Amino acid sequence: MMRNKKGFTLIELLIVVVIIGILAAIAIPKFANTKDKAYVAAMKSDLRNIATYEEQYAADNGGAYFGGTATSAAPLQGFSPSQNVTVVVTNVAGPPPSWSATATHSQSAKTCDMTNGVITCV
Repeated sequence: MMRNKKGFTLIELLIVVVIIGILAAIAIPKFANTKDKAYVAAMKSDLRNIATYEEQYAADNGGAYFGGTATSAAPLQGFSPSQNVTVVVTNVAGPPPSWSATATHSQSAKTCDMTNGVITCV
């Protein structure tokens, strides 16, 4: 009497589990890195937008810039940053007057600064 055994052996199942574990070990850090890049992109975008608001405000107010802190819950001079992003604008005295801004995201350890139109993220 012949028996047809159908199914997988324990070794085959263990190999599949090991392969899935290796793939997960590769994919999870890549996903975390991608999320951080998205947070930095949101901060950079908000800094570019605040630059537009600052220059528009200065054109309407005799060259004076505004300063303060903007969050999505508390906009600043009509500027509302992205969700979970806080933008702090600082006036820089001196001839000529100017400003600088710093953006932080609540889910990222990085900070982006804009000074003289140049954005740097650390």
